[in-house]
Amino acid sequence: MQIEVCDSIAKTTAAEWNLLTDGSNPFVRYEFLSALENNKCVDAEHGWHPCHLMMKDGDALIAAAPAYLKTHSYGEFVFDWAWAEAYERHGATYYPKLISAIPFTPATGPRLLVADGQDRKHCTEALMSAAVALCQQQNFSSAHWLFPTAEEAQELEQGNYMLRMGCQYIWSNDSYTDFEDFLSRCTSKKRKNMRRERKRVQEQGVTLQLLHGKELKSEDWQQVMQFYLDTFSRKWGNPTLNHGFFSEIGQSMGDDVIIVFASFEGKRVACSVMLKGTDTLYGRYWGCAEEFHSLHFEACYYQGIDYCIANGLKRFEPGAQGEHKIGRGFVPTPTWSAHYLTNEEFSDAVQRFLNQERPLMEKHCEELHQLLPFRNTDG
Repeated sequence: MQIEVCDSIAKTTAAEWNLLTDGSNPFVRYEFLSALENNKCVDAEHGWHPCHLMMKDGDALIAAAPAYLKTHSYGEFVFDWAWAEAYERHGATYYPKLISAIPFTPATGPRLLVADGQDRKHCTEALMSAAVALCQQQNFSSAHWLFPTAEEAQELEQGNYMLRMGCQYIWSNDSYTDFEDFLSRCTSKKRKNMRRERKRVQEQGVTLQLLHGKELKSEDWQQVMQFYLDTFSRKWGNPTLNHGFFSEIGQSMGDDVIIVFASFEGKRVACSVMLKGTDTLYGRYWGCAEEFHSLHFEACYYQGIDYCIANGLKRFEPGAQGEHKIGRGFVPTPTWSAHYLTNEEFSDAVQRFLNQERPLMEKHCEELHQLLPFRNTDG
């Protein structure tokens, strides 16, 4: 058995790679990762160098970790800028660093991919050790695993990685029959607020249309792209995805890509982009050309809740940040990252920081539960 460091996911095939996953998470699928590479969303220009770890038994791929060599910390959503600044103040170099993550995607999912029938403990330990060895051999400052599952976080901690806790807001489907059933579990005040927001969208004459990726034509994807770019122009961000990427995942991932278009007076004025796995819906992108009261909540949250209820999905993860989600039924939920730094002095300093940060994060996450809309806050 050996582990290869591959500068492209094309070094294997869709069939081989997807056999390592159970298909529940759309972002670790070959189709999603290859679309990023095929359309140069991840490359040297963007500071994301594919550096996938692939474990083989002869010619057979038996385990892997999606990984990238990074020359900055953009697009990760686990913020280590202070660590990089500390390195710089001491005359050390923080970049490049190695990360196992899904580019521009702050969604929890598997990072240690192991084929059925293989010795998982052996394979995961080999992948974790390979990341450390690569950092030591190539003089990378560190290795980071971003948004692994809770089970993988435990494996990584046992593998001598330092754990860091974050918090996101996730909606859970408590066997609701429809949106009104969901609202019935909320306090009167919160229930009225969500009804009012949905009604305001209707009163403004805005209509919504939900489509799946395979239903969109090239001109539809061009509109999606324009809305996506508009969001970055408003927030002074740097767009990294492009028309080719959206169009490719629309074709290759078919029903798992969901677009909600909002129209006013016969013209599309906004859209949200979501992807789904076997039991979870993931909100990803949003953009609008005109401002309408409460439209963001409708297109990005309430349409997703409707979809989950109608299709029996268990969870809806609408993306990073945004405490306003809590009052609309999205529960504060821990997320994880795991870190290894080659420099022992800096590693000790980061470990002390994480030891101080963890109880504060746990307390903050617990306190946020008080903002939930449910009549019974344990619900």
